[in-house]
Amino acid sequence: MKKKLTYVFISVVICLIIGFLSSIATQTSVDDWYLTLNKPSFNPPNEIFAPVWTALYVMMGIAAGWIWGKGFHHKWVKTALYHFGFQLLLNSLWSIVFFGLQQPFWGFLVIISLLIALIATIRWFKVVSKVAALLMVPYLLWVCFAAFLNYKIWVLN
Repeated sequence: MKKKLTYVFISVVICLIIGFLSSIATQTSVDDWYLTLNKPSFNPPNEIFAPVWTALYVMMGIAAGWIWGKGFHHKWVKTALYHFGFQLLLNSLWSIVFFGLQQPFWGFLVIISLLIALIATIRWFKVVSKVAALLMVPYLLWVCFAAFLNYKIWVLN
């Protein structure tokens, strides 16, 4: 059990670090470029994003650590974690493309790729642990919302 908790802790820390690094790209544009964009009426206030993403990164880390705790020697665990790593990379790439490069269209393409990778990750997580898969569902729902928001911002601008 102590080993599993260590895996969960390490995974949460990794996800939070990735989230923090992604936020650097976001911060470069959120106070100027992003303010100039036309946004849909359902666009949440900027203050909502940091706490939501922090909670999601913690849940993602717990899910990944839970999977890792099942034994990295197992091919299903490895496959699930490889998918997780890939979707986490796409997650970071979206911040860089949308905010850092200020490219809503290309950001939309990245977030659609992220959704596909995330669905695959959840499916593999479910093979290993239903609990871990369920922990990823709020993230999936938020990314669906973010994809729709990204789409609307692209269309409106």
